[in-house]
Amino acid sequence: MVVDDDEDVLSVVTRALTVDGHLVQSADSVAGARALIAEQEPNLLVLDLGLPDGDGLAVCRELRAEGLTFPILILTARSSVAVRVLGLDGGADDYLAKPFAVAELRARVRALGRRAAGLDRTTRAGKVVRGDVVLDFAARRALRNEVEVPVTPREWVMLELLASRHGEIVSRTRVLEEAWGVATEANGKSLEVLVARVRKRLGADLIRTVRGEGYAFKSDE
Repeated sequence: MVVDDDEDVLSVVTRALTVDGHLVQSADSVAGARALIAEQEPNLLVLDLGLPDGDGLAVCRELRAEGLTFPILILTARSSVAVRVLGLDGGADDYLAKPFAVAELRARVRALGRRAAGLDRTTRAGKVVRGDVVLDFAARRALRNEVEVPVTPREWVMLELLASRHGEIVSRTRVLEEAWGVATEANGKSLEVLVARVRKRLGADLIRTVRGEGYAFKSDE
């Protein structure tokens, strides 16, 4: 689903994703997007922030609060780091500033779409328990103290990758390539936000940062 009030952007994005084989629905307002989502949950949402009847950031937060976990790619002219952090903290999985290259947009959508590919199947088939945290990879459910915690698709990618290595260090580059498809400085900053968000929700010690090397999942006790 693509949500943008700029007819030219909506047309370009819809055409590009259709060529890639996606069935694309579109809306030019918050009301239109919410109506479509109520009818059928999309596999992925490309969301503008400056909409005529509301703020895309608020929509993103609301969708996550409602427990909807499909990937959200923010596409907006607001390119400041502060706004990017707000978007990622609000539950978005990726952020692309306007003006953008269509090829990059298509690549980012592909990366989000294949987020589960290549991950350890044993980990995905079962549960991982660390203290009061339970990660059910098959059901895509995370619990802390028996209370369900929201986890975005990109966070699941990172958690699955780290958990599959059983406490071993995973390089920062590997995490970026797995979760974003490419290791860039901008994606690196987004990764820091994502790690901080997971620690806040699931515990500060669940993911260990190894300075100069990467990240490691909490060892089984």
